[in-house]
Amino acid sequence: MRIAVLASGRGTNFEAIAKGVKEGKIEAELAVLIVDRKGIGAIERAERLGVNWVFVDPYSFPSREAYDLKVVSILKHLKVELVCLAGYRKLLSEPFVDAFPNRILNIHPALLPSFPGLKPHWQAITYGVKISGATVHLVDKGVDSGPIVIQCAVPVSPDDTPESLSLKLLSWEHRIYPQAVKWFVDGRVEVKGRRVFVKGADYSTLPVVPALEDF
Repeated sequence: MRIAVLASGRGTNFEAIAKGVKEGKIEAELAVLIVDRKGIGAIERAERLGVNWVFVDPYSFPSREAYDLKVVSILKHLKVELVCLAGYRKLLSEPFVDAFPNRILNIHPALLPSFPGLKPHWQAITYGVKISGATVHLVDKGVDSGPIVIQCAVPVSPDDTPESLSLKLLSWEHRIYPQAVKWFVDGRVEVKGRRVFVKGADYSTLPVVPALEDF
């Protein structure tokens, strides 16, 4: 399976997926990294890992849909079958989502459906939750509203800040995201409406459900 990653920032989750491919844990080809900003960490990581990257300037297009259609055309040209958003700061338009039905993954640093959208760590701490987490989900036409593939949970301490909570979750993100990608590549994911099932997975353990197998 050929996969692609879209990123807008540091690219740490991109690197986690790329390393999974490079180490042979994910039996796929990472076809391309597409970025919408120059001078970001994701580009540096791609060059270090030997992954082809493409910059598509969003300001060169008359509309968001036109920009997305250009990205889709690149992905289709490269015969990409699975798209992974990794810190990608743009909401996908309907034409993009329609081009890859149930084939776009995203990671969000909260236990969805709680705290979607921007500043999830700040939202969680402000609300006063005692447990937070991260979610890998399929992308639909809403904001962080697609069917959930895998989640992890971490405790929230009274002295946590958005920054400390982010750091606490990051190492888990780097494990659950490549795991979800591997399940898709291995053909073990079945989507039934809002419910996602991973064939043969262990749903009985915490802090990650389904349980990690390879990362």
